[in-house]
Amino acid sequence: MATNMRRCSSNFIFLLISLLLQFYSGKSDLQLNYYTESCPNAEEIIKQEVIKLYKEHGNTAVSWIRNLFHDCMVQSCDASLLLETANGIESETTSQRSFGMRNFKYVNTIKQALETECPLTVSCADIVALSARDGVVMLGGPHIEMKTGRRDSNESYATVIEDFIPNHNDTMSLVLSRFQSIGIDVEATVALLGAHSVGRIHCVNIVNRLYPTVDPTLDPEYAEYLKGRCPSPDTDPKAVQYARNDRITPMVLDNMYYKNLLSHKGLLLVDQQLASDPTTSPFVEKMASDNGYFQDQFSRALVLLSENNPLTGDQGEIRKDCRYINNN
Repeated sequence: MATNMRRCSSNFIFLLISLLLQFYSGKSDLQLNYYTESCPNAEEIIKQEVIKLYKEHGNTAVSWIRNLFHDCMVQSCDASLLLETANGIESETTSQRSFGMRNFKYVNTIKQALETECPLTVSCADIVALSARDGVVMLGGPHIEMKTGRRDSNESYATVIEDFIPNHNDTMSLVLSRFQSIGIDVEATVALLGAHSVGRIHCVNIVNRLYPTVDPTLDPEYAEYLKGRCPSPDTDPKAVQYARNDRITPMVLDNMYYKNLLSHKGLLLVDQQLASDPTTSPFVEKMASDNGYFQDQFSRALVLLSENNPLTGDQGEIRKDCRYINNN
């Protein structure tokens, strides 16, 4: 009987280990320099294309970071975001959560350069990840070591985007829970939102803090500036205006974002909540006082995000054109 119990216990432990290995296999299959043999110049090609596009269209660097966020927060880092509406697939970009996203065509510019060098080898998902990494450098941020080996999804998650990507008006507890559900802790969440240090916000996401009355958490003088940028929807409902996230260093990925929050100059409600919520405010204060600490945590957070449930091995496919699955 004792022998049978030991045998059952051993079988259970073996089964448990097998299940754990299966659960974590997606992350373990990613590796540094994945394309060393199959496409040795892959990462350099992506880097050079990112540099060239940045010189021609500076805002692409911001787009690369936002692409990674929107792709990896929803189910998997698998380039599902890039799929266009075609042949029964509804693009994720049709969701309101994707409002204002752009420069997708330049992802395909990078893809075409890779296809010329190594046909059907480098995934669009890895392009999303590595272009974000290289975009961070173009914005004055740190170089981040990032693993590769992702494969591309052959389906879109357009119908469930709102279950994964937080809205700018969500409570901080909901925002934190969304990030924690994919393994991103509070400190990393605060760092990731620091990407709002660069780029701009469309007025449609701000006007609720300005009209009919000004949000009392906004600095009054800053609110007047924002009103100059963003007219009342009642006055000009078709106006498509925007405001820079950071007026001092608008295209530098730095800790000015956190300094602005402490001065009540956060653009979005979710931004300002970082400084007022007791769970996140200590990290805001620390990042505001130490740019090196912010960049270290941002690097860690971006890696965590980029490794969320990737497709690897025989899963998915390597798309020839990032906009369509291969059988299209």
